[in-house]
Amino acid sequence: MSLELWTNCRAATMQADAAQPYGLIDDVAIVVEGERIAWIGARGELPADLAARCERRHDGEGALVTPGLVDCHTHLVYGGDRAHEFELRLNGASYEDIARAGGGIVSTVAATRAAGEAELLRQSLPRLQALAAEGVTTVEIKSGYGLSLEHEGKCLRTARALAAHAPVDVRTTFLGAHALPPEFAGRTDDYVDEVLRMLAALHAQGCVDAVDAFCERIAFSTAQVERVFQAAQALGLPVKLHAEQLSDSGGAQLAARYGALSCDHLEWLSPEGAQAMAQAGSVAVLLPGAFYFLRETRLPPIALLREHGVPMAVSTDCNPGSSPCTSLLLMLNMACTLFRMTPEEALAGVTRNAARALGLGDRGVLAPGLRADFVLWRVCEPAQLAYAFGANPRLRTVFKGRAL
Repeated sequence: MSLELWTNCRAATMQADAAQPYGLIDDVAIVVEGERIAWIGARGELPADLAARCERRHDGEGALVTPGLVDCHTHLVYGGDRAHEFELRLNGASYEDIARAGGGIVSTVAATRAAGEAELLRQSLPRLQALAAEGVTTVEIKSGYGLSLEHEGKCLRTARALAAHAPVDVRTTFLGAHALPPEFAGRTDDYVDEVLRMLAALHAQGCVDAVDAFCERIAFSTAQVERVFQAAQALGLPVKLHAEQLSDSGGAQLAARYGALSCDHLEWLSPEGAQAMAQAGSVAVLLPGAFYFLRETRLPPIALLREHGVPMAVSTDCNPGSSPCTSLLLMLNMACTLFRMTPEEALAGVTRNAARALGLGDRGVLAPGLRADFVLWRVCEPAQLAYAFGANPRLRTVFKGRAL
């Protein structure tokens, strides 16, 4: 297999144990073999025999190189939009008021059920392409807008199909326990039975990489979520959880007991929940877009997460109701300005820790043997990626070793 060499650039490797902030390597050399990084380090230390074997050489044009960005929490496949609800909220209605009146997630369910797979693909692809244009090379896409076997399957198949249309690796998460569909009104436990049937069928079809649920007073109780987690565990699937967004339900502790990859939102996370996450190795996925869009006032407990050593990821939460955003770079800035994360924490949150939140140990940092997913940026310092909101300094992306 041929080798390719990248030079004339500076790398933020994002290795957690690096001596330099961001794992910076000045005047770096990166050797790519197939889809993997074969060697990375200071150019002056590149072995001569390895350099001689490189058949193609690329000029990095003085760029900063980072790992490919990872958007680890999206609901990117859906039909329609909810601009009308945005207007209602600005006129005084709360997120919960709209949900209880039949709006919210259920309104997107109606639009999603009405769309065929081709139409869902047509509506969703521009959202994925927008993420890719900002250096995203891996994205998680949840279901949860079908809420029946037919339509959850349709959403997951669409998510899988999107990967053929953009240079992005797609991971799919089954979120059948997202909301109660109208046909199950007043019968939440019966719907959880249906979620378990859906999970078994969709897993058999090879559509599911992980399982998620919405644990909240307007969604599902901890007891109901535990049934879903038990079924996922029996199938050998990892779990994640929408936890402590609107109240402290103890969802983080429940998720930790099942070794959850991540708990997401977490504005109401308790010290007990943070400790449980730390012990389980679960990632805290922070979603500043939803915080901003819903005009929330309770911040996620960043200091508490730091105190317990809980790794923090950052994501767009791309969805029609609470974060209609397709800019992970904007989330970098919001994580810093709204949540007071440092630029280094934020960048780790969309690379190393975001990959960990998906259970992917082969990406998120630049190191030998890992995926050759990286981005070249027209900036000198890593903090510039979080600094200039609304900017996109991407020069080019390398996806699975292939320069785009």
